[in-house]
Amino acid sequence: MKILFDLFPVILFFITFKFAGVFTATAASILATFAQVAWVKCRHGKVDTMLWVSLGIITVFGGATLLLHNETYIKWKPTVLYWFFSTALLLSPILFKKNLMRTLLQDKLPLPDSTWVNLNLAWGLFFGALGALNLYVAFNFQTDTWVNFKLFGVTGLIFMFILGQAAMLAKYVEADKHKVPADCAEQQPPATTQTHEDNKEP
Repeated sequence: MKILFDLFPVILFFITFKFAGVFTATAASILATFAQVAWVKCRHGKVDTMLWVSLGIITVFGGATLLLHNETYIKWKPTVLYWFFSTALLLSPILFKKNLMRTLLQDKLPLPDSTWVNLNLAWGLFFGALGALNLYVAFNFQTDTWVNFKLFGVTGLIFMFILGQAAMLAKYVEADKHKVPADCAEQQPPATTQTHEDNKEP
């Protein structure tokens, strides 16, 4: 359900484009993102930073597309968003001494420090490559092909990347399941061994 919610503007863009063209689809995508923010705000009271960023970018690039009647801007929008994520992931450890992937997932994934570094780097590079790939498809193929790629291609690539990461991290999750909590270990009685004298007949 969360995936469908996140993909709602992209799905609506895809459907609207097929029936009404890129400019109407752009307007629909802007409205859908505003609706997402309003829903999250009313439901949870707080909107995630990434959703605010997404709203800002779609408003600027989608608005430019509509005002100037030029689809180039909306084609740049995914790349700007992916490169924003990439820059944040790659520069945060350097500028702020903060691993963003660890901040987001440390409560769910028990990973060693070196693995957090590699995971953060992998996602940073992945988003950088995804932004470049979007530009290649957007400006070397027909707009219809780019719209298909934006929904099916990008979603598929992200899904496969997540599966690959999950396969590599599975050993840490499995090891954590078999780890005995410290408080439980303290409650276990010490093992007793029988001495030779204990076995003597009275």
